[in-house]
Amino acid sequence: MLTPTTFALGSGRDLRRPALAGPLYLPAKHLTTHGVVLGMTGSGKTGLVLVLAEEALRCRVPVLLIDVKGDLANLLVTPSASDEAALAPFAEALLDERAADQPTGALAALAAARAAGLARAGIDAAAVDEFVATTRLRVITPGSNAGEPLHLVSMLERRSPRWDTDPSSARASLGAAVSHVLRLLGRESDPTRSREHVLLMLLAERRHVARLPADLACLVEDVRSPPFERVGALELDEFMPKHERRELAASLNGLLVAPSFSAWRQGAPLDIASWLEPTPGDPRTPGVVLSVAHLGDDERAHVLSIVFEELLAWTRGLPGTQRLRAMVMLDEASGLLPPHPHAPPTKAPLVALLKQGRAFGVGLVVATQNPMDLDYRALSNAGLWCIGRLQTDADRHRVVEGLLASAAKVRDEKQALHAAVRGLAPREFLVRDAHASEGLAKLTPRHAMSLMLGPMTRADLQRAVRGRAGGVPMAAKAGDRGVEQAPAIEDVGRLLL
Repeated sequence: MLTPTTFALGSGRDLRRPALAGPLYLPAKHLTTHGVVLGMTGSGKTGLVLVLAEEALRCRVPVLLIDVKGDLANLLVTPSASDEAALAPFAEALLDERAADQPTGALAALAAARAAGLARAGIDAAAVDEFVATTRLRVITPGSNAGEPLHLVSMLERRSPRWDTDPSSARASLGAAVSHVLRLLGRESDPTRSREHVLLMLLAERRHVARLPADLACLVEDVRSPPFERVGALELDEFMPKHERRELAASLNGLLVAPSFSAWRQGAPLDIASWLEPTPGDPRTPGVVLSVAHLGDDERAHVLSIVFEELLAWTRGLPGTQRLRAMVMLDEASGLLPPHPHAPPTKAPLVALLKQGRAFGVGLVVATQNPMDLDYRALSNAGLWCIGRLQTDADRHRVVEGLLASAAKVRDEKQALHAAVRGLAPREFLVRDAHASEGLAKLTPRHAMSLMLGPMTRADLQRAVRGRAGGVPMAAKAGDRGVEQAPAIEDVGRLLL
């Protein structure tokens, strides 16, 4: 069977010729030039992101979803049939208060509406079953065991095979891990200005190249007694006096023994290749939800900066291609890709991915409900724009200006664009595909196969992971009779020590 190469997004109609309507398809390769999804709360933005993820997986394209709000793990909750029994475990999340008084009839109506919605996109019960059977989904939760924990400094403590094949990218990943450790210590982490960074890089790289253990305990000893006498043109003690090295070693040791730090040194290695590349003997398409909704803003930025650096290193090590090899989806981007002059540690690798990902077939989709907090210069070359309902005139003006800056074909339609964006209804998007000759269209996304249950608690995540692994639906949501009320996802360790 041939692998499909086209995303079925829903129903669309031409903006200038409303009578021209029908299914809206997007060739997968168009997303190698990245995408932007914008819309306020309630606009249907997260639903469209999930539809894009489902279509990528149906086209056998691996997906990495960065889940900032806690919604994207719903990708795992895909009942294998569109009937009332399949939806019953999710009654509380799916029904409003009035419908909950008569759950049997309400669920039957909901199941019928879901089946009809999916049928309009050509998706029947068999297609849903096939989606479940052909995808291998994981949920990784840094600092928490709700899903798979993440060994955040694995590129420092575990030797990467790239030291043998691509040392420059291995060095970049190591540098990101060293910067992260120094940030945890409250020390200067800039590779060009930090003496601590230079020293730790020299010591760690020496161990990786020589295939020696490079865990933090070994580095503590090396910092106390470095195996070399010069750093560049300077004597070691002139570059960093002995008492400063001892202070750094003591700080590293304090981090090493801190109980809260142990959670960040166990679990899945930070190895994008193992996340997104097919597993030998397993034909299923991999998909990874990296959930950081439980982290604070500073912790989230630290975690995602090192993940994005590793993602960039993996991307640069791929052979060139013109097809879509993998998709990375970021929902929500607020604070991670802000306009100049703001430069959080997440921004540089994201900008580099936007500039370089196309050559390697890695597409990035950035979604946000805060259009004012987005660097549109970085997104100027994005090929796909999906604009949903926006709350303020300032948001609408900013988005239209960003779209105009990226699309020469629509620069003469400024007034029409403002009117079209202002008139969007919930779950309706203005779509511009730079590769299509038709120009602008209005899209109503298809029904997602995944159930839209809202932000998932820790207990929800654990049940979803178990249910997907066992091929059975997730149990009733917390709050149902007989189910203990679950707290929000808790983080096992705090990053800021």
